[in-house]
Amino acid sequence: MKIKTLLTAVICTIFLQSCSLLNKTSSEFTSDTYKSKMNGDSVQTIYVENANDTLKIYSKDVANKDFSKNANKIYVSDTNKKQTDALSFYKNSLDVDFLTIPFKYRPNEKNLPKQFTTNLNGAVFLGRRTDRYKIKYSKDPLNKYHRNITHHGFSFGVFTGFGATAMNPWVTEEKISQEYDGLVWSKGVAGIIGINNFTVGIAVGFDNLLDKNRKVWIYQQKLWYGLAFGLNLN
Repeated sequence: MKIKTLLTAVICTIFLQSCSLLNKTSSEFTSDTYKSKMNGDSVQTIYVENANDTLKIYSKDVANKDFSKNANKIYVSDTNKKQTDALSFYKNSLDVDFLTIPFKYRPNEKNLPKQFTTNLNGAVFLGRRTDRYKIKYSKDPLNKYHRNITHHGFSFGVFTGFGATAMNPWVTEEKISQEYDGLVWSKGVAGIIGINNFTVGIAVGFDNLLDKNRKVWIYQQKLWYGLAFGLNLN
């Protein structure tokens, strides 16, 4: 029980501190450098200035190969005017997330059938992320135009962390008689999809029990498959 209590405290602390950050920034379309196809051309690097209700999009200055005062303004989008074009942007970045994997599926092992476990755990995820933003405009009954932004994020990478697992005679082939919660070190790979503020993914990993019974635990370093939920930390 001490292991579960400690893990619960750590996970709750990270969750509460990160949740406000996620709600604030995960789907926010900020002024930044993106990649996009403008006017049906090939993919190019652009700078988007997001100021109130106006988007200003600049291409790189040809001579300096950088964004400057001489950069070409190639698009201006203003909600006070009629808008018909949908705009799409994307950017790649390093992704650092806090993951929890509440559901693990373990294939049959030794004398036990397939297992579906719900032990508490937490992990740090590091991967490559691609964020895509699609901007559309809609008109209300007062003939005012409103900007609607849809955000999708995709990440793939590795994770590592700690969790609890039920230890009992059945998962040790009767090698122990007591029942307790064991501490495991988890690691593996995960793919994560974010839609606006919601993040979910699939994880594949394996666990190492960190106490003296690791040699008799039937799931030691055995693959499992899990459902992951994440909070973006960067």
